[in-house]
Amino acid sequence: MTTASTAATEILDAAGARGKQKNLPYAGEVTPKEAHRLFSEFGARIVDVRSSIEHEYIGRIPGAALISWKQLPSGEMNANFLPQLREHVAPGDVVLFLCRSGVRSHSAAAAAAKAGYSRAFNILEGFEGDLNSRQQRGDTGWRKAGLPWIQS
Repeated sequence: MTTASTAATEILDAAGARGKQKNLPYAGEVTPKEAHRLFSEFGARIVDVRSSIEHEYIGRIPGAALISWKQLPSGEMNANFLPQLREHVAPGDVVLFLCRSGVRSHSAAAAAAKAGYSRAFNILEGFEGDLNSRQQRGDTGWRKAGLPWIQS
């Protein structure tokens, strides 16, 4: 086994242990830094499940696929989520789901796992993180971790 594949296995094993500890219905949870490493070094796919408006105005990860979990402005579920996912990611691939704070991506990972994606993971903290005591986001998440992102 190569050093690279050992590193990826260690990240995925740690993510799987987090998932088992929480009894998650999908493969596990990765930190933003683990997600970035899996994506940039080992070919994992990131699927951003936020809306296109969030993607454009708040920021996005270069190379991540955008497949909205909910439709705007209605807030209804995207009935085409799984068919769109299949267009971007094969069921056996490592797929990392991202949203604003990790809530929608949790649901997306669960739906993907139920549809046969055995290597579906949620990215903890999401892109912007949870609300802090001032009711603001940004203290945690992908951006706070200093990982690559762009904004329109």
